[in-house]
Amino acid sequence: MSRRQPQSYANHRKFVPGYHFVAFGILVINLLWALYRLVRGYPGFEMPLFDRILGVAVAVALVLVLYYARIFPLKAQDRVIRLEEMLRMERVLPADLKPRIRDLRPSHFIALRFACDEQLPELCREVLAGRLTHRDEIKKRVRVWREDHFRL
Repeated sequence: MSRRQPQSYANHRKFVPGYHFVAFGILVINLLWALYRLVRGYPGFEMPLFDRILGVAVAVALVLVLYYARIFPLKAQDRVIRLEEMLRMERVLPADLKPRIRDLRPSHFIALRFACDEQLPELCREVLAGRLTHRDEIKKRVRVWREDHFRL
């Protein structure tokens, strides 16, 4: 059984080679080929313009299906992360920060989930003060990383 490398900012993003490189790569090549056929036609064979346009439309639809197949579950997961982090913040944050939990944006919750309980109040203060706005800025400030291996 292989042991996982400890998760950090540098390696926390998940890439699935079959999805991100193979499937996406094939569909991009298919789209480019359909666009080429639309413009140049088929050498030695005349294909109706409608068929070539339909080929491009189907290629675009396939790329969109692949994109949405990834985005829709991630959005649902982001909602669960937001709920989990709101519950954790209710438990961990000091009384003066608890009323401001709802001021955080979804991207803040997603980034703050990596902060340990001890560092969470400090980072929340900085986010709520506007000193940290982007999720990457927040993640880079995490000193003790709470790993999340359940992310899709």
